[in-house]
Amino acid sequence: MLIDSHCHLDKLDLSLYNNSLDNVLNNAYANGIKEMLCVSVDLDSYPQMLELIKPYDNIYASCGQHPLYQENLTDPLLLEKLCRDDKVVAVGETGLDAFYAPETIAVQTQSFVDHVAVAVAVNKPLIIHTRDAREQTIDILRNGHAEKVGGVLHCFTETIEMAKQAIDMGFYISISGIATFKNASELREVVKALPLDRMMVETDSPYLAPVPHRGKENQPAFVRDVAQFIADLKGVTFEEVAQTTTKNFYDLFLQKA
Repeated sequence: MLIDSHCHLDKLDLSLYNNSLDNVLNNAYANGIKEMLCVSVDLDSYPQMLELIKPYDNIYASCGQHPLYQENLTDPLLLEKLCRDDKVVAVGETGLDAFYAPETIAVQTQSFVDHVAVAVAVNKPLIIHTRDAREQTIDILRNGHAEKVGGVLHCFTETIEMAKQAIDMGFYISISGIATFKNASELREVVKALPLDRMMVETDSPYLAPVPHRGKENQPAFVRDVAQFIADLKGVTFEEVAQTTTKNFYDLFLQKA
């Protein structure tokens, strides 16, 4: 069994699946993906996301405000209230993106700090988005005592040094289809160096479809391709990647909730 540890089911173009989320899920089940974590990107759309996945016991939710969705300051009181829902197993995604939005880094920083505080308050792990802000990301996690709850650096594209610093705080590293891209040779070296017992797999669907699905909308079924790629890269079996990353997901998200 595999788990897609990070997807955005509410962002899928359901017209590609006969306007049915069930068709998306059936594609996933047929590929051995039995569970998934649907990740929030902003509090405004969170209620609609939650309504979409509420009927499914095998789809977990996160709640948070993505660093690229910072038109308004995150309301930490509202965030904490929403994160206490039993359906929510994680806080985020949150973090810093100095690559796409350096102009909002001050607002992103305050939001990130608030998310870490909420995660500690509700005792749920964090989902971190980080781009070109390695030192700042680690500093905020350390200063906010994020080691109390742990979390995951999702869709990881940074250095092995940053990964090790996060792992030392109890974090996991999640790998997406980016690792399969032709220009991702540096990331592939990081994946080789990462301990499998600190790794997860994800699609980040509908974005970043892995090879051989480039050009298509990504979907949870394609996490199988990511897992197979990692297995080949690390010289282990697909079954070992599937079993270990599934255990990691359960250890992080379902023991904290």
